[in-house]
Amino acid sequence: MKWGSNYANGREAKALRNGKNEAAVQGPGLYRLNTGSCNGCDVELAVTAVIPRFDVKQCGCTYCHDPKEAGILLVSGPLTVKMREQVLRLYREIPAPKVVVALGVCPISGGVFRDSYAFENPLDAYLPVDVNVPGCPPRPQAMLEGIGQAVKIWRGRSAGDGEK
Repeated sequence: MKWGSNYANGREAKALRNGKNEAAVQGPGLYRLNTGSCNGCDVELAVTAVIPRFDVKQCGCTYCHDPKEAGILLVSGPLTVKMREQVLRLYREIPAPKVVVALGVCPISGGVFRDSYAFENPLDAYLPVDVNVPGCPPRPQAMLEGIGQAVKIWRGRSAGDGEK
């Protein structure tokens, strides 16, 4: 499947809205956390909040400002020494079931910050990362596809299908 093929054109959103269960559109909250990036991913992520073609509501979720209201944690930027404890604390605040999405190469491998004294380790050394969205920065279509995958994982866990 091409990145964004189901979500960027709204087919998934229409299927959700036309289904018998309107509550299915109200999915998990997305909590965004920048751990020290160049903000390239955050600029692209902003597109998923303001441009209807790439709106995360197509995936059945919305952004939230409190980790206690979230089901999906979106992490951009390298995991720095200074941010590690805050990231772990915020992760613990998100109620189960929860899904972690690494946005861009920085949380996946450190990206351009890999050799920096401030870079700790890839995010998956500390948290169970469920979805990786590579790119520097990833395109909005790729972010939307990754968020769509995260929503599916979250729904599966909410239904108790046994996935971690």
